[in-house]
Amino acid sequence: MAARRRFRFVANPKAATGLVILTVYLVLAVIGPWIAPSDPDARSNDILQSPSWRHWFGTTHLGQDILSQVLVGTRGVMEVGLVAGLVATALSVLVGVTAGYLGGTADEILSMLSNVFLVIPALPLVIIITSVSDTGNLVVALVIGLTSWAWGARVLRAQTLSLRHRDYVEAARATGERTWRVIGVEILPNLTAIIASGFVGTVIFAVLTEITLAFIGISQVSAWNWGTILFWAQGQQALAQGAWWWFVPAGLAIALLGTALALMNFGIDEFVSPRLRSSGSDRVRTRRGRKVHMRIGFTPVVIDETTLPEGARP
Repeated sequence: MAARRRFRFVANPKAATGLVILTVYLVLAVIGPWIAPSDPDARSNDILQSPSWRHWFGTTHLGQDILSQVLVGTRGVMEVGLVAGLVATALSVLVGVTAGYLGGTADEILSMLSNVFLVIPALPLVIIITSVSDTGNLVVALVIGLTSWAWGARVLRAQTLSLRHRDYVEAARATGERTWRVIGVEILPNLTAIIASGFVGTVIFAVLTEITLAFIGISQVSAWNWGTILFWAQGQQALAQGAWWWFVPAGLAIALLGTALALMNFGIDEFVSPRLRSSGSDRVRTRRGRKVHMRIGFTPVVIDETTLPEGARP
């Protein structure tokens, strides 16, 4: 059943398109510095040259190859996004699921911790840290991840509260299953789509934060990423000089990555909520003439239509 649901997610056109684009970016993040035509800092006599066979994305005011800057800058953007997403997702799962399952005093303490981190502003904190110290991408990613988990933890806590008294969870407890196994086998599979959606949302926020910091000159302008390219293009008035090739490639790279993550998020939403599916595939007729209505999670709910009022039958 789980394998069938995973195939349904991959078969979703939006999710599949976003996943393919994201995979291309991940590959470029790994091999980008190796396949770059030249050193992104190397200067040449080709000053402000438009795109050509020699420089596919054109050059800057110092003759630097923009294609090399875009390829090399992909690694920093993806590094910040993925690390921040993993840290925030891990903390939200740990705190939210634990609080929802244990309840009592543990729930109150962890909920209070979530409320404290919920009001901590991530972007101003990152600006302060990066402006007072020489920090790299890893520090920025950790700060974003450590300040972005609270909302996801609250969502997961609410979902866990609704799942911990289900029959299959109570049955697992009655058979003497350990707490970690009940959470890992009976509860977490029902939260997979919500966890994935929170991860994608955190990655989007982290990527935009990293690019914003570089664009306004807060982070290291010597470390290449797409925001750094836009910073130098804006500082040298590329738009006024008609050098559109200086900022358009980086802007398109940002827009395409955001589109890929948004498509994956839409695909996850449709995967979670049957109401968003237009194909009607969320209802499956069984041998006895009943229909299975899929809800959030992996557990089907069987409804006998013969017991429903006439106006409530689908």
